[in-house]
Parts: sequence; structure tokens; C-alpha cells
Amino acid sequence: MYKSNQCHTQDGIVDTVIRRPGLVYNVTPYMEYHPGGEDELMQAAGTDGTDLFDQVHRWVNYESMLKECLVGRMALKPVAVPKEISSISEEKKQLNGMLPEKKLLGVSAKDLTPSYDWFQTDGLITVVIYTKQKDMNAELVIVDCQDKRLRGEIIVNEHSYVLEVDLDHEVEDFFINIAEKIGKVEIILKKKDNVHWKMLGQPLESHNTFIKRKNRGLFYRKCKLVSKTEVTHDTKLFCFMLPKSTCFQVPAGQHVYLKQIIAGTEVVKPYTPLLPFLPLNFKEPSCHDSANIYLMIKIYSCGLFTQALDHLQIGDCISISNPEGNFKKSQVQALEDLFFLAAGTGFTPMVKLLNFALTEVSSLRTAKLIFFNKTEDDILWRNQLEQLALKDERFEVQFVLSEAAKDWMGKQGRISSSLLSGFVKRSRKDSKVLICICGPTPFTEQGVQYLKDLGYSQEEMHAFTA
Repeated sequence: MYKSNQCHTQDGIVDTVIRRPGLVYNVTPYMEYHPGGEDELMQAAGTDGTDLFDQVHRWVNYESMLKECLVGRMALKPVAVPKEISSISEEKKQLNGMLPEKKLLGVSAKDLTPSYDWFQTDGLITVVIYTKQKDMNAELVIVDCQDKRLRGEIIVNEHSYVLEVDLDHEVEDFFINIAEKIGKVEIILKKKDNVHWKMLGQPLESHNTFIKRKNRGLFYRKCKLVSKTEVTHDTKLFCFMLPKSTCFQVPAGQHVYLKQIIAGTEVVKPYTPLLPFLPLNFKEPSCHDSANIYLMIKIYSCGLFTQALDHLQIGDCISISNPEGNFKKSQVQALEDLFFLAAGTGFTPMVKLLNFALTEVSSLRTAKLIFFNKTEDDILWRNQLEQLALKDERFEVQFVLSEAAKDWMGKQGRISSSLLSGFVKRSRKDSKVLICICGPTPFTEQGVQYLKDLGYSQEEMHAFTA
């Protein structure tokens, strides 16, 4: 499957070849159908492709699969004869029993739509998704496999690719391998019974679709409440455990939706997952707790949804969606100054982002949080924030209270242009800056306007809204 200008064989000279030990195959007609794209095939152009073939298709009987493409054996000396291109019948274009649903575009107009392939051994089924994206990582891969239903979603910028099938047989477990640099994702399913599968399964409605994320409906799974801890007098930290049939990570700055049936009505609310505590050591990236989702939620006395949440018992379940949101870590890369404006539980999107910036953004000079609350008792994780400010000289926190007690020595008031002008300052002229803001809608809207009045551009601000 490798392309070269010329390859000499006993039977002629061809343009597109696979070279197995001593054998040459002309697969030019097949290249446009290859799920991995032409780039994957071109890696061994004009050379022995045995090792590369075995990395991806080691389970395949290549002599049988490629017999229609065989040109001949390698010649010791070049033999000049006219070019010859062999053809492949339609059924021979099938790959492991599956005909690709759409053709891949030529090199001059590459189709970036992901595609997939699958193969099996006695005990395993391996589904390979070719994302055609560089730097693929675990935060971009979401997999659910339960009750014979397999759903894999790959996030590609503003789009997502979904593979969704009702599996041919039951599976016991699964795990995921990601080849980050070449963008290949493997979903490896352990067969419950060591039987031969005739097909991967029956495609479901959203199978093999590649559309904008905003046009794709939310997908939920049931998550179990495993702990509930008081943070302040009206705010609690909930820990929900993902089912073993689900694997995903929530990227910094993104949220999930919780769904409950209350008084016969389906109610959905967004919340931003955070870390279970504020790390104080930023020498190495923190380990991801991919099994649990932590949510810091304020319980409102008259709030039907939060009251229902508060009444959940340990072991009860609630539906939680895939991660959503338009914040990208690339907005933080190469930053020098990072500012957070948070009101109440609007602090929650800042936690993972602060951790990421202090851990992985080497250019960062300052990270400042101005935290608005009503009273001292409302301040979330005050001790942890103060400890972090003492531990890391880049970080500074300032608390602002709107209903402060008489003995309060800190700042008082509400968000205003004058207050922000004294806090949001570049560490040097023209430094790269990002200002993140989150809180009740009026707070966020006012904050954005004040920042514009102070001369900050839209690109230098990010408002967290669901």
C-alpha cells in the first residue's frame, strides 16, 4: 500500500505498491478506500512495508487479503516493461467485511473525516478509529460500552465523530489505547465468549457521523453518588463515580449536565467538575482521577434541583452528560498573566484551569484571583487558597465581600470598573493576558463590560456560561 515513483518487478513497473518479503502488490485502486488515509500508507513508500503492515494488521492473512493485488516477486535486476495497473473488484474493496461508507479524498483535497476499522482475535475485538488528527489525547475520547451497546465519540475541534453500534455479542470489559502523535484510537473489547464475530454489530442512528458538537444531542450515563462533603454552610462537594462501562475525562474549563426527574418533569442543569482539593505542589502535572466527577454545588433553600441533589443518599444515581464547553487549553498556552474574576460557585471553573496554568504553562508570570462573596462564611476553600498564595509566589488571591462584618479587614463592595482597574494589571507592557470570569449572569455581563472599558479585547477575555 505504499506509493513510489517506480518499483521494478519481474512482471513490470507499477506506481503504488506494498512490498512484503519478496512480493510486490499494486494497491493503487484501494488507496482511496483505506480508512487510515493515504498518509499512513505513504510511510513506507518504495521500501519493505512488512513491519508497518504488522503494526496495524498483524492479525490479517495478507496473502489471502491481497492476492488480487499481487504483481509479482522482486527482481534482482530492473526489467523495463510498460506500466501495468491491476484492478480490484468491488467486493475486494471490503476491509475485514466492512465497506467504507464514503471515499477518502485525494492528497490534494484531503478529507479530515475520521473513519474506523475493526478486527478480532480469539478473545478480543479491537475497534480502530483513525482520527486524522495530530496530538490526540484522552480528553478528546469518550467511550461507553454497556449492555452490548458501544458508543465512542472523538472530539475534533468544533466537531465530533461518533461510532455507535449494537454489538454482535456481549463483552466483559474494555480498555483504550491512544497513539497520540498519529491520532489513532483503539477501543479493545474483551469477548465474553470466545466465539467468532461475523460483524461488529448493527449500526445505531448516530453511527459513523461527523457533525458539529452543538448539533449533537447530549449523551448521559448513570453515575453513583459515593460521597457528599460540606464545604460551607450552604455548599457541598459531591463525588459521583462513573460506571465501569464509561471512560472520559472532563477538560479544564468544561462542564457537564446533570439530569433528574422532579415531580414528573425532566430537569437539566450545568455544573463544572473540579478537583477534590486544590493542589499545592506544581512540580509535576496532577494525576487525573478518571473514575470520579467532583462537583461543588450551592444548595438553595427554594431550589427544586439542588434540594433534590441534597436529598440523594450515598449509592443513589443521577444522569451525567458528556463534557461540554468551548474553552480550549490553547487559550492559556504562552500566557504571561492570568486573571480570574469569580462570584460564589463561579469559582469552580477556575480550579482545574488554575492547576493547569501553574503546572504546565512555563511562561506564566502571575495568576490572580479576585473572589466575590457576600460574607466570610461564603468563601469557598479559603484556607486552601491562602495556603496556595503562600506556597507559590506567582499566585495572588483577593477576597471581596458585599455584606462584610465590621471586623472584616479586606476589600468590600461589588464588581466595578474602579475595583478591577486596581487588580487587573499586566506584569509588563504588552504581556499576553487572559481574564476569565464566571458567576451569576449580571455579574458576568457587568464584568465583561468593565473590562472592555478598561481596554481589554474580546480575545483577552473568556466568560464561562452554559
